[in-house]
Amino acid sequence: MGNLQEVYTTALWGIAALIALWLVQWFVASLTKASRPGAVPGKIDDSLSHESFVFRAHRTFMNSLENLPAMFATAFLAVLVGADPFWTGLLIWVFVAARVVHMMLYYAIATERNPSPRSYFFMIGLAANLGLLGVTVAALI
Repeated sequence: MGNLQEVYTTALWGIAALIALWLVQWFVASLTKASRPGAVPGKIDDSLSHESFVFRAHRTFMNSLENLPAMFATAFLAVLVGADPFWTGLLIWVFVAARVVHMMLYYAIATERNPSPRSYFFMIGLAANLGLLGVTVAALI
């Protein structure tokens, strides 16, 4: 089967990309919030909404905090159980692409509408995560 890094190169690079994306979102959210006059560490102004980039950057990061643990758990489990490397890598990268587009749309579009354009990419990411879970469960069976 070869070593883990050779077999799962695409998947591991996808995981690394997700970590980098998460750190970028953290940095953007922290920097934009901290640069506001009167910013209080650890607290976002309750009066902010989608018209504020500070709010959107914060929500983008928080949305990743809500979604990435499930993908990381599924991705690591897929690698550990020897799930199909092609599908594992592909589904992780679909998730990465969906999260990047979700982030860009959240940064760019101030809307209270639901679903918003970013919602579609959230759903693509969710579908990729569920697909990866399916591939993982198939490998377990």
